[in-house]
Amino acid sequence: MPILILAMAVVVIDQWSKYYIQTHMNLGMSIPVIPSVFHFTYILNPGAAFGILENQRIFFVIIGLIMIGAVLYLYPRIPAKMRLLRLGTGLMMGGAVGNVIDRIKTGFVVDFFDFRIWPVFNIADIAIVIGVSCIIYTLVFTVEKKDEAN
Repeated sequence: MPILILAMAVVVIDQWSKYYIQTHMNLGMSIPVIPSVFHFTYILNPGAAFGILENQRIFFVIIGLIMIGAVLYLYPRIPAKMRLLRLGTGLMMGGAVGNVIDRIKTGFVVDFFDFRIWPVFNIADIAIVIGVSCIIYTLVFTVEKKDEAN
């Protein structure tokens, strides 16, 4: 089942990158890659995107587990020819698992990509955003075309 391989790859890369940051940087430390544009900045995020709903650990774990369960239930029902939808589903699931692991372990999510004009984020967040984008694109453009053909 390719979705599990993709999701597992996202989790492994995400968890390895977070481990690397935690073992090579101090909390709050920032290393400029392109000064004033892109830094590696080690922070612990107690909330969701943009820090909303801070310290709602149980809520985020439950939402993450529901999302993972929904993906596992729905994935076998996605037609094989809908590759972009399958790709998006795998990326979203891998990202969700990566962040749920952090929340279960510590109550925080390790973030480190810092573009200075955007909140700091991680690989799991990237996978979730790309995955959800693939899903939305597929649902808006592919499903719409099917409906018009009928």
